Amino acid sequence: MFALLLVIHVLICVGLIIVVLMQSSKGEGLAGAFGGGGTTGAVFGGRGAASFLSKATTVLAIFYMVSCLALTFMSSSQRVAAGPEAAESAVSKAAQQEAATQQPATGQQQTNPAQGGEAANPEDIFNTPPAGQKADSGK
Repeated sequence: MFALLLVIHVLICVGLIIVVLMQSSKGEGLAGAFGGGGTTGAVFGGRGAASFLSKATTVLAIFYMVSCLALTFMSSSQRVAAGPEAAESAVSKAAQQEAATQQPATGQQQTNPAQGGEAANPEDIFNTPPAGQKADSGK
């Protein structure tokens, strides 16, 4: 059902794009580029093409919004039915796995080789001068 609604949604999008591009603005619009400028006037009448295309745009826009809402609700209901593991994003899963592999063994302190093997202090990162510079003595 979800795949069918997704295909219908894509078709609505393509139709909406075509209908909007066929509307004439101050000039002929894209309808004239395909040779449709004279034929649309003959088929629909002088103002018939403009009113038909604007009605088609309105209808397709409403269908587009309804299909967006339906896809959103179907997507969220599938995630809820699959359980909390499926609702979690792939990025957060990867971050948790990386954090689990990088955690040191219990009871060990992380050391920073740049500071001579001493325990790393987050404040030292901002207070340490760049390589090759001496620290100011506060003068």
